[in-house]
Amino acid sequence: MFSLSKVVRPHIFTLTPYSSARDEYSGKEGTFLDANENPFGSVISGNYNRYPDPYQWAVKEKLGEIKSVRPTQIFLGNGSDEAIDLVIRACCEPQQDNILILPPTYGMYKVCADVQNIAVKQVTLTLDFQVDTKKVLETADAHTKIIWICSPNNPSGNIIERSSILHILDNFTTGLVVVDEAYIDFASEDSFTKLLDKYPNLVVMQTFSKAWGLAALRLGMAFASEEFIKILNKIKYPYNLNGVTQKLLYTALGKVEKKDKFVTQILKERGRLHKKLSDLSIVKHIFPSDSNQLLVKFIDANTVFQHLIEQKIITRLRSNVILCEDCIRISVGTKKENDLLLKALRKY
Repeated sequence: MFSLSKVVRPHIFTLTPYSSARDEYSGKEGTFLDANENPFGSVISGNYNRYPDPYQWAVKEKLGEIKSVRPTQIFLGNGSDEAIDLVIRACCEPQQDNILILPPTYGMYKVCADVQNIAVKQVTLTLDFQVDTKKVLETADAHTKIIWICSPNNPSGNIIERSSILHILDNFTTGLVVVDEAYIDFASEDSFTKLLDKYPNLVVMQTFSKAWGLAALRLGMAFASEEFIKILNKIKYPYNLNGVTQKLLYTALGKVEKKDKFVTQILKERGRLHKKLSDLSIVKHIFPSDSNQLLVKFIDANTVFQHLIEQKIITRLRSNVILCEDCIRISVGTKKENDLLLKALRKY
């Protein structure tokens, strides 16, 4: 039986959080003399002199409708990286607890754990970048507080089999299972957000950096039980999402159709790029992708990568990553960008 009180660090679970001026009065109208703000306005054009909503309720109401979750099940952060860092901070005692990751995967899980002096257990994905559930459950021990599953995975781009994630959720009940869905908009599978009420040990992460085209704003989402979202809100910085970002995000949430159009265009280009790359003699293999990236195995990836750099075409060399020898990760660009890439590879 899962119990959040046994997963969250005891002093965090009972922590009294900082109470900001906007915690004590959340109304929109009144004479505000409570937060030591500048009453005359801002030194630049626009009204930025008042602190923003620390819990971003207007945004969460709108986002909840789009994602079919309750606003109280949503955490918004400065990129998904903030949520990753806070989840580890909330659950793991330094030099005592550990997290479990499934390489090759997103590097920030390990970096955040290393910064906090948390041990990192690793179970390598299978050759087709799927999860060895038996080995994962055998490797997790009494001090494993979080299992991280990136799906669709980065850098391989593929979706992780749903049955594998469900098996881990059903059998790992002494900690959290975090499903990082940064690329879910490009996949045909349903989001695991639909299972939040069934699995109290489930945390789902998503981002506005990919399909929504808002990478410069640094916006990440975490979805979890209301109880765990309260924990994250306890330990985040009081005003972690600035007012300008909240306003822009609120506007963006009214443009779901435009986001969907971007996804359609990217998927079309992904298919075209896959076909054109497969015709090149220097390409050994292209891994299946449910994302906006293609992991491509070349005959000599290092040389190809340097050749592309010389042509001012920037890709991501992944040869030093486990299971990715001689691989380059290519983000799907516009038709013009992809044609420049193909031209450079043919020239090579």
